[in-house]
Amino acid sequence: MGLINETNLQYYAGQQAFYGDGNTTDFTCTFDTDLIATVTGVSNTNFEVFLDGAFQFEDVDYSLVTTSASGNVVSFATAPPLNANIIVQLGTEARWNNNGEYQYIKLNDVIDNFMTGYVGDGKYISNVKRKDVIFHAKRGLQEFSYDTLRSIKSQELTIPNTCQLIIPQDYVNYIRLSWVDENGVQRTIFPANTLTMNPKDPLLQDAEGDPIQDNLDNNIQANNAIIEERWLAFNEDNLDGKLWADESNVYNWAWWKQAYGQRYGLEPSVSQSNGWFTIDDRRGMFAFSSDLVNKNIIIEYLSDGLAYDGDTKIPKMIEEAMYMHIAYSILAQKINVPEYLVQRFKKDRRAQLRNAKIRLQNLKLDTLIQTMRGKSKWLKH
Repeated sequence: MGLINETNLQYYAGQQAFYGDGNTTDFTCTFDTDLIATVTGVSNTNFEVFLDGAFQFEDVDYSLVTTSASGNVVSFATAPPLNANIIVQLGTEARWNNNGEYQYIKLNDVIDNFMTGYVGDGKYISNVKRKDVIFHAKRGLQEFSYDTLRSIKSQELTIPNTCQLIIPQDYVNYIRLSWVDENGVQRTIFPANTLTMNPKDPLLQDAEGDPIQDNLDNNIQANNAIIEERWLAFNEDNLDGKLWADESNVYNWAWWKQAYGQRYGLEPSVSQSNGWFTIDDRRGMFAFSSDLVNKNIIIEYLSDGLAYDGDTKIPKMIEEAMYMHIAYSILAQKINVPEYLVQRFKKDRRAQLRNAKIRLQNLKLDTLIQTMRGKSKWLKH
């Protein structure tokens, strides 16, 4: 039995067609995507209904179209006439979410498959509670998201005059921050870890230097730290070497073509002109240097794969690694399980995880060949 249930029309166009018979009011859709609707308005749905080319809203009972649990049934208040052409059209974002879905398997399917294939009489795991399998499956998805799946998300934003942007809601760690020039090329923004910081507790002090407390005996904090104000007023050209560039010919390629980039005394770790950022843990924000105001930036960050329902999708190439992780985690915590059996599943887990990392690297021979062509260049000494 094939695994693909949708027709080409459903997948590529996000449409499913029906024909009225004058009596039928309920039409069941077979999209892999759940139809979501509310009674308040079509703007809150992820699909639209057309009858003979005309958009239909008031004649459709959206209260019966909630999730796939109700069968994804589109119900009309009045049966469409005989041979009427009915089109159910998925919305743009619903189609985007459905594109490429075949490469993933849902976390619930992994749990169901594990319970079927690895638990029962005559198997190493004779019995286990489903909630334990769910726990280890979620923990495995979290751990795999950090270094194997690399569950990377990205946001495109514009830096306001405050030079601060709120950290994404499902943020775990950042991958890269970059601003985009007029050609669409990303310019990496570097962390200012060794240059400045955002203090967690900028305390107000009295004349003796002691922290001042409020009427609840808690230390009073300043709205802005002195180090933050000085950093925003700082001229970054004093760090990256751009100051007086025209006079010193530092960036003048025509100046004998020899002095380009040869300004002595600069520290390489700070000799860049793409700007700086810090993480303000006090406010839960990214803070940027003042030269990045009004620039479009890309925030690439790491999530744990569990924040939203759409995140709990697992690439099929690591499915076996997930099964081995769950099995090992369960056996390692059971009593009276022989140690050699635990070590066997530990090795199997490690081997499957290694295979998953190799598969997800997505190395292609053509890419390697193109890269290795640079080895044939002649180098002048």
